[in-house]
Amino acid sequence: MLGPVILAASRSDKMRRIVSAAPVTKPVVDRFIPGETVDQVIPIVTGLADRGLEVTLDVVGEDITTPEQAAAARDAYLELIGRLEPLGLGTRAEMSVKLSMFGQALPGGHELALANVRPVVEAAAAIGTTVTLDAEDHTTLDSMFAIHEELRKDFPQTGCVIQAYLFRTEEDARRLAADGSRVRLVKGAYKEPASVAHQDKAEIDLAYVRVLKTLMAGSGYPMIGSHDPRLIAVTQELARRHGRKLDEYEFQMLYGIRSEEHVRLAAEGHRMRVYTAYGTDWYGYFMRRLAEKPANLLFFVRSMITKN
Repeated sequence: MLGPVILAASRSDKMRRIVSAAPVTKPVVDRFIPGETVDQVIPIVTGLADRGLEVTLDVVGEDITTPEQAAAARDAYLELIGRLEPLGLGTRAEMSVKLSMFGQALPGGHELALANVRPVVEAAAAIGTTVTLDAEDHTTLDSMFAIHEELRKDFPQTGCVIQAYLFRTEEDARRLAADGSRVRLVKGAYKEPASVAHQDKAEIDLAYVRVLKTLMAGSGYPMIGSHDPRLIAVTQELARRHGRKLDEYEFQMLYGIRSEEHVRLAAEGHRMRVYTAYGTDWYGYFMRRLAEKPANLLFFVRSMITKN
């Protein structure tokens, strides 16, 4: 019952004003969404780099309804790349993109999204970094994987995301665990029907480990998107078992969650990348993450209290 309520709140301008200004909620938002502009996020990038951390940047924005909005999303990423170039961080600062922002759901959306994302991938490659295509709900995945395959013909470093809770993901992982691939594995947060996805948390965890084993045994580059200490330990054991060096996989966690763990893993020599979202549509992004999995609300509050 809580999910639809939060989702409705995500569309309310009145609720946005309340959340933005309220003394209790604003610090929570500020901790997980570091800014609205490139000027605000660039110091975050350099600060993380100075602490031995890497970053993937997501310019948030959803509910694209016109080709003009999709083009604006493309241009926002191109602006970001222009600001990253003089930092000279290479792959330590990459980008994550949602193809829905590039017009995937519009008429002719597959071709439109490919046309919009290609110059972003080209510009990223020109400054020595990469782009990862984020996974969204299961109805978009065939298009996402097709665009991923097309982009990799010219930019083989282009990454993609797979979601452990989907039944199809074990097969997708076997296909993607190939030489040169970059694959981020997450549990999955969209509300999916029982016909396509595991619903039980324990089943999702088991599926995650099965897919993780496939990726770690393969010849690609796994990116472990999880804050779960058990899965981090499993990853380290599988890396040892398969003789992977510390630079042959990486951990990824959200900005503002378990920050001390970010630093600890980096200090041990692991590649630790911080998923950092920013932009003017931060409110919609933040509330939708809660709507997808209302338990995140408690997790965010606990994270703020514990500061780790």
